[in-house]
Amino acid sequence: MFEVKTLPKIPSRKPDTHKGNYGRVLVLAGSRGMTGAACLCSNAALRAGAGLVTLGIPESLHGIVASKLTCVMTHPLPETHVKTLAESGRQDILDFSQSFDVIAIGPGLSQYLETKRLVLWLLQSLDRPIVLDADGINALADNPEVLYKIKKQIILTPHPGEMARLLGISSSQEIQSKRLDVSRTFVKDKYNVTLVLKGHQTVVMNEEKFYINKTGNPGMATAGAGDVLTGMIAAFLGQTYSPFEAAQAGVYLHGLAGDLAAQEMGEISMIATDILNKLPMAFLTYRENTSI
Repeated sequence: MFEVKTLPKIPSRKPDTHKGNYGRVLVLAGSRGMTGAACLCSNAALRAGAGLVTLGIPESLHGIVASKLTCVMTHPLPETHVKTLAESGRQDILDFSQSFDVIAIGPGLSQYLETKRLVLWLLQSLDRPIVLDADGINALADNPEVLYKIKKQIILTPHPGEMARLLGISSSQEIQSKRLDVSRTFVKDKYNVTLVLKGHQTVVMNEEKFYINKTGNPGMATAGAGDVLTGMIAAFLGQTYSPFEAAQAGVYLHGLAGDLAAQEMGEISMIATDILNKLPMAFLTYRENTSI
């Protein structure tokens, strides 16, 4: 295994192009009280260059997110009595997913048992690349063997607490004390998995190589920041970057946007929408920096 220190290039767009050339992203996210996570993830995918983004949301929450999202399309899905995605939506999601290049699963989904069963079924049934975050990872933690049954490439984006649950470790401190070793152990023999272990100097790793990110700051330790990252990585994956490159570019630009926000308003008052709003400047900075 070797360390990668260079970052992927972001090419200029050709004049004769259309939205279909830049990836179609399906986001499965949200539950009662967690519509913000779904909206942050979906908007971040657009800000990171995706040509088209659709949010699959529990049907009774459709009106809420539709009023928040101007440029993201929405797709109401069957829901449980607690307003989370229901297993009865399996075939709807499977059929609908065929129109997309990548699927992001997890932000704000909840840990309701039926919804967790739906996530596990989707992981084994979808034939599109997946970015799995938050409650999607929590669903996997109880059944990690499902990783060996996934048909396509998958990018996992756990924070240390979620990583501890995936590995059956009681404390996130143990994860933090040996981040590289833990990451190596997790990706070993999992040829279709790319890991993004979030935190200070986020680690991106697959079974062949790893990257340690240097952008970002403590102000990004705020609710919703991870949802923004999930959408960004999904957007890059939909633009034909490899899973490793999509994760690299996502974490670097996410951290850079956070750094730009901190320069303007400091770290303490930073919120996730500040990171989202700085993405355009982060992309300009990224492409103009000849050292990248």
